[in-house]
This record gives sequence, C-alpha cells and structure tokens, in this order.
Amino acid sequence: MNLLLQTTHSNLQANIAVTGSKSETNRLLLLKALFPAITLANTSNSDDSEVMEKALKGNDEIVDIHHAGTAMRFLTAFFAVNEGREVVLTGSQRMQERPIKVLVDALKKLGAVITYEKEEGYPPIRIKGQKITASKVDIPANVSSQYISALSLVASKLENGIELNLVGEITSVPYIKMTLALLNDLDIKTSFEGNTIRVYPKAEVAPKEMVVESDWSSASYFFSLVALAETASITISSYKQNSLQGDSALVEIYEKMGVKSHFENNALTLTKVPNFKLETLNLDLNNTPDIAQTIVVTCLGLGIGCHLTGLHTLKIKETDRLEALRIELTKLGANISVTNETLTLTPSTNINHNIKIATYNDHRMAMAFAPLALKVPIIIENAEVVSKSYPDFWEDMKGLGYDIAQL
Repeated sequence: MNLLLQTTHSNLQANIAVTGSKSETNRLLLLKALFPAITLANTSNSDDSEVMEKALKGNDEIVDIHHAGTAMRFLTAFFAVNEGREVVLTGSQRMQERPIKVLVDALKKLGAVITYEKEEGYPPIRIKGQKITASKVDIPANVSSQYISALSLVASKLENGIELNLVGEITSVPYIKMTLALLNDLDIKTSFEGNTIRVYPKAEVAPKEMVVESDWSSASYFFSLVALAETASITISSYKQNSLQGDSALVEIYEKMGVKSHFENNALTLTKVPNFKLETLNLDLNNTPDIAQTIVVTCLGLGIGCHLTGLHTLKIKETDRLEALRIELTKLGANISVTNETLTLTPSTNINHNIKIATYNDHRMAMAFAPLALKVPIIIENAEVVSKSYPDFWEDMKGLGYDIAQL
C-alpha cells in the first residue's frame, strides 16, 4: 500500500492517545509468562507485541516471530531456560540476516542447549530448554542492549540468578535500566555497578497490576510534527515526566528545535515556540538510536544541519537504517553522508516534491518521513509497515488534518 501524504494545515491541534510502549510491553509480557500473578494494563497493540504474546502463550514447536527483533532476543532467553520445552525460533528473511550469536554464546556458557538450523550465528535456532544453574557470564556490551535485557529478564527464575559482566562500552543504557526498574517494581533485587549487572533469584512475586506507559519512540513523530508546523499544540497520552524509556530524551532534544513540553495528569502537551532561532544539531544518540531517523528528517524539514553519532546499532535493525536514510534523504535533495556509526546532514532549504520514500520493511522509516508532508507532498511506499509498532498511525495523521490518498 503506497500513500500520498499532503496537507494544507499549518496549525496543528489535537489530543491523541498513543499505544503503550512496545519496549515495556514486551518486557512485561515475558515477566508475566514467568510470574503469572502479574496483570498488565495499557499494553501495546503493535504487531511485535502481539507476536510476542502469541509465542509465550502457544505450544508450537516452530515459533515464527516475523520481523520482531525484540521478540527474537527475549524469546531466545525465555525458551533456553524453559526446562523440557524444545522449539525452533525463526522469523522473516531479514530476521534470518540479523545476528543472534552474542546472545546464544552467552546462554550456552550458562548451560543452554542451542543449535543453528541454517547459518552459524543467525536464526533460525533450535532451543532445548534446560535447568540453568551457572550464574556468571561475560557479554559484549556494544552490540545490542536487548541481549543484556533478555538475560536479565529471565535471571530471577534461575536457581542462582545471574551476574553479567559487560565487556566494552555499553550501548543503550536507558533500555537496560528500564529492564532492571521493571524487575525492581516486582520486588526482584538487582544491582548495576560499573560494568556488572546482578539479578537475584526469586521464585514468585506478589500479585500486581503493571500499567504500561505510552511509547516514547512513537511520540517522536509528534515532536517532529510540532517542530515543522507553523503553529501547533498537540497533547499526547499517557506519558510520565520521570519515564523509564530512554527516548524521553526527546524533550531536551526537541527543545533545541523550538518544541516546548508540558506534563500534566500523565499527558504531554507539545507546543511550537514562535520565532525560534535554529542552529545545527550535534547529538550523541548512543542511548537513543531509535529516534535518529525522526531527528534527521526534522532537521531536513527545518533547513538545518545535524551531526549525529552513536548510531552503530542502526545497521542491524529492521534494515540498515543508516544506508536507508542516506538513500531516501538523497532522493529528497539532501546532502547527507554516513559512516558505520555517524550521520551528517548539510543545511539546505531545498526539498524535492512527490518523492517516493522506500520503507525497507521498517516501520520507523515510514513514520519518520511522514511529518515532512507539512513541507512538501510525499509518497510513503508499503505504508502498512507502521503496524509493527503503531497500527493507528495513519488514522492519527488524518486527525491532524493530513490528506492521505492510497495510490
């Protein structure tokens, strides 16, 4: 499904309820599978979370998680410690190109039985659930925080808990801290000192309702819309000022692009600051790589430059996001250069009209480019990909005055 996006609305006013955080939901779904006394509220309606929930509740020998990278990492750990259960964990063609070796190696050192069905280091993998008694393992810290979170989430169900020694520079620290905070909310004892994480064993937890905060990555598109509009006031819910989600850094980042944030009663109101002076952005996104696409498209729309670093994990996402950004932004007339971990955009006020943006089966490519329709008509190819994290996205864009036509 290709969509032509355009709008004559330069004044944006709306109240929008954003689906629960995919990151929090998937962590809590796994914890609920381990501790059934937990109940969940405001969970994400994303494809990824539905796939995760189905896999945890099902009894299939072959578990296909399609494009859901988080589910692949978390379920690898879950099934590895699920004593007596044997599964083959697989996914889409792209998922079978995304590395899993670092996590598999760590689990095997702890005593897990995992073999590769096709290519060494990549899904599909066959997992024979074991009772794990070993508790200490080293793991590279600069590849994906999801490997670390996966091990931490199952650790309390291990006889001796777990002690993770993180080797090298740690990537996406807020996501690791989110995982540990959710464990703490369930009175599971953890510590994170220096490069060592400890999660202590706990057989059961008390009944408790866990309410999922709305997704901050999804909020990024509204920050972008407000920055690109002439005037705007958009209220989105449900958001906390002291969020566990690393992407809440959006508040500080977009303040530099003329977006004011106001929290009240678990809602966040974004307003455009008039006559704001814009400057080239220099940002280290090592802790928040998922918002890089939104930020660079916003900068293009504002006619400012940016230099973004800490982006090395983007090459192993749904697509190689750095290369995808370079190709699609160049079509729009941008002067952009990328390395394995940086992106540099030169300031320019020229944006080409009616460009077809390829999405590469990547939900964030579709949604990051959508706000640009405030500046020029734009075509989003395979627009249905947004269902991976934000199924209601296009309806919410219509509510903001977008004219959306299917081509």
